[in-house]
Amino acid sequence: MKDRDLLCGVNPIIEKLKTTPAQITEIILMQGPQRATLHGIEFEGRRLGIKISYRSPRVLDQLARGQKHQGVVAWVEPYSYRSFSDLEQGLRKSQGAYWVLVLDGITDPRNFGALLRTAEAVGIRDVMIPKDRSVGVTPAVAKASAGAIHHMRIFRVANLRRAIAALKKQGLWIVGLEATSRVEFHRRNYPARIAVVLGSEGRGIRPLVQKECDFLVAIPMCGQISSLNVSVAGAVFLYELLRQHSSIDKDGGKS
Repeated sequence: MKDRDLLCGVNPIIEKLKTTPAQITEIILMQGPQRATLHGIEFEGRRLGIKISYRSPRVLDQLARGQKHQGVVAWVEPYSYRSFSDLEQGLRKSQGAYWVLVLDGITDPRNFGALLRTAEAVGIRDVMIPKDRSVGVTPAVAKASAGAIHHMRIFRVANLRRAIAALKKQGLWIVGLEATSRVEFHRRNYPARIAVVLGSEGRGIRPLVQKECDFLVAIPMCGQISSLNVSVAGAVFLYELLRQHSSIDKDGGKS
């Protein structure tokens, strides 16, 4: 259905029930014996007044279209992106540290979801993506994020370079993770107000976007392979950022 998305799996649906249950129109459970987690979803859905229905494993397989549903799927309203002006307003109001994740052309939903999961884990709430040549928020992304997407604010912008320039005007430093840089990422001290830019799986950060970065850093590679998967590289860098600023209360980490 064009006006609804299908959310698959236990964790994404549990997080959706915690955060925005009003956006769930129906929960569909697999017929037959159920695990305790599915009973919990059923109980919470009924408590919130959400429609609950039951279907055979075959029907759930057909609905999920290859995704692992773990015995439960849910029809939900399509994801609603935040306005970039909301991000600018939040930056103007904030006084302390603020972290933003900027993704330049990530096309694999599994990578996008994995990056969201890591970003949420280190306390990032604001993520910016381009409108074109990039995967958006899909049920597959929600599944790969293990529900982290429901705790994030995603901003989809028409011109990523212009949006990054606007972040700089609001006092954020811009760091790009780029394999060609000669500066190793762990040898820099990072400012408390920062936007981290990660590029696409194949090409990295586009040259025009690189020009907006205040500095570029790379993860050292000691083996025969020249680069890491973008979700792995992002995790390595974000946890270095967390290590350097573990005692800082981030305005950007508040929902």
